[in-house]
Amino acid sequence: SDLQEREERGELLQPLVFVALALGSVLLYLKVSLMDPGFVESEEEEKADKSEEQTMVIPQAPSTIQMRRCGYCMVKQPMRAKHCQLCQHCVRRYDHHCPWLENCVGERNHPLFIVYLSVQLVVLLWGGHVAWSGLYFEQSWDWLQHNIFLILSFLLIVIVTVAVLLLLISQLYLISCNTTMWEFMSHHRISYLRQSELENPFDQGVVLNLWRFFC
Repeated sequence: SDLQEREERGELLQPLVFVALALGSVLLYLKVSLMDPGFVESEEEEKADKSEEQTMVIPQAPSTIQMRRCGYCMVKQPMRAKHCQLCQHCVRRYDHHCPWLENCVGERNHPLFIVYLSVQLVVLLWGGHVAWSGLYFEQSWDWLQHNIFLILSFLLIVIVTVAVLLLLISQLYLISCNTTMWEFMSHHRISYLRQSELENPFDQGVVLNLWRFFC
């Protein structure tokens, strides 16, 4: 049959891979948006379950810096944590609150957020290629009426692709420097960075920064 011939030629593999990637991006979106980004627990819970960041010594950081108590939720903030007024929680290794996810990006979901952006970018580029391949330009009003939806879809894909690409590039750059978006944007207002002799006391080289983040 025609379906079997297409399968033998491998023509069905591409749409199946595209559907799998699109479904994967949706599942990743749900996972990242619904999971705990690294909320700071109460002092009683912290004693029972200390995170690696609390126990890890950072030799470049000033020893005079003390953990401060959050003025909103009254928990002791570990270094690199910040209170998110939208989530009403302090988040460990706070990067930013993502309105796209309606959740914070922090210590626990940051690596998965990068994976989600990467998969989403592949889907968008693939979808943009498909939309572009379906456009055959003609200088006529009738052609425009029949292709207006495809043109608008392609333009929307281009806009979202540029936004995702810029976000992914900026995130990878910050990760390679072992800094967060919050620390990068508010360096002058953060006590442990303002009092440090180094501009970034957490930077241990690109390779080690990437290894510790993803592995």
